[in-house]
Amino acid sequence: MADTAAAPLLTSHKTRPAKAPSIDDTIETYMGATGALQLLKAVLLAFAWAFDAQQVFISVFTDAEPQWHCTGADASCSAAVASPCALPPGAWAWDRPAVTSVVSEWSLKCAGPALVSLPASSFFAGCLAGGFLLTTLADSLLGRRKMLLVSIVSMSVAGVLTAFSPNVWVYAALRFMSGFGRSMVGTCTLVLSTELVGKRWRDTVCVAGFFCFTLGFLSLPALAYTFREESWRNMYLWTSVPSLCYSILFYFLVQESPRWLLVRGRKQDAIETLQQIASLNGNSITSSFSMLHACTMNNDTAEESGGDSVFATLHSMWERPWALRRLAAIMTASFGVGMVYYGMPLNVGNLGSNLYLSVTYNALAELPSSILSWLLMGRINRRSSVIALTGAAGVWSLACVVIPQGAARMAAELLSFFATCTAFNVIMMYSIELFPTSVRNSAVGLVRQALVLGGVAAPVLVALGRERSFLSFGVFGLVVGCFGMFAACLPETRGKGMSDTMDEEEHKEAAVAACTVDDADCRSTLLNPTR
Repeated sequence: MADTAAAPLLTSHKTRPAKAPSIDDTIETYMGATGALQLLKAVLLAFAWAFDAQQVFISVFTDAEPQWHCTGADASCSAAVASPCALPPGAWAWDRPAVTSVVSEWSLKCAGPALVSLPASSFFAGCLAGGFLLTTLADSLLGRRKMLLVSIVSMSVAGVLTAFSPNVWVYAALRFMSGFGRSMVGTCTLVLSTELVGKRWRDTVCVAGFFCFTLGFLSLPALAYTFREESWRNMYLWTSVPSLCYSILFYFLVQESPRWLLVRGRKQDAIETLQQIASLNGNSITSSFSMLHACTMNNDTAEESGGDSVFATLHSMWERPWALRRLAAIMTASFGVGMVYYGMPLNVGNLGSNLYLSVTYNALAELPSSILSWLLMGRINRRSSVIALTGAAGVWSLACVVIPQGAARMAAELLSFFATCTAFNVIMMYSIELFPTSVRNSAVGLVRQALVLGGVAAPVLVALGRERSFLSFGVFGLVVGCFGMFAACLPETRGKGMSDTMDEEEHKEAAVAACTVDDADCRSTLLNPTR
């Protein structure tokens, strides 16, 4: 083998040409080890999840059904009456001022479950519409950074306007707008934060985003308790204005993804971004960027990453059966997880316990969930984790149907929500690893839309579950347990290198399939090549 390198020039054409460096190789080489400042900036970026969580779960308090009591003015009103709708005016009154909830302020108590759930369903419908219409822009025209900035600002502005809604119809329309703008916040935050750090820190930054989401969720019961005797409009102002301030900080501090810039052919911009990151990491790039210029992409890369059409990324996945199969399987599992993840916090009012404590317990369940997710990502297979977690979530949700109201039922609900939160986190990281850079943001965006689609149905089921718990807890358990089984159709990605293009991933898939079943070394070498 040593003589091969010294072969005569006339026979050198037989030697296999050296493989051009991948984008992953190039970025890792120039960025160097991720330093504390760059890691801090990535965590600051991940804090966008906190504002995302506030807008997702704020309706748990603003749209809550308040308690009521008999005034004593009419003998027909007694503790045995389940609903005040049949009582004459003046026979009953709300326990707190009517302005504390949209249900009491706009007299929605007797309007039926469809109208009561309309604002929350409108929000998730907006998330769904925005996800499908905007998801490819982060891979094509706008990039991760601009798309995230636009999403945060539009979500925040819609939230401020929501505080001035004159009726339920305007309120629902503004919630739709807020959901439409918010649709790309989580996706772009997750993808951009993981692409700004070295691969050693990707799992950590990903979990940091989940922690920030938990902090945003935890802030809601504290705010709601503070404003428990005041207007629900304060909730929207105190969550939306800080989000606007954060967007200004984001604009000046966060860079675009160098990985996306290279895929789009913007090498000069990528060089400048890499120099900024390297300086934060305590490195100085003194060598030429010959490795970056040698980083070649296939001819169809521009089309994969957006090309002239913002929907070219979807077409690129549609043309490849393996990509379509992966997308369909993980979106199906995500639908079930989303129904429980967004539905359980909305359903805590049906547990018969204190609303503030119940939501706080649910939010606190996300903290150990994030820690467990971090442990699972580094040590346990993604595929088996998703199947086991969704199965456990389904069992505990079904248990809530048969357990009477009380501490035991609350514990079962928390266990179901805990398993669902962990499955949610694993699925998000799993989706990043399943798809290459050129279509990653679009694919992760579609996975999140499947989660949101489950959330669209959740408010209606919650409203129906106030009379029959099987229509909420029962349906939640069956859907998450059954749909989670579709993860068995996905390939395992733990320890796998991230591909840059669809062709690279396709070749890797074909090479793995060509390995014999017993050839573990072959598969390990292909999935985790030496860098």
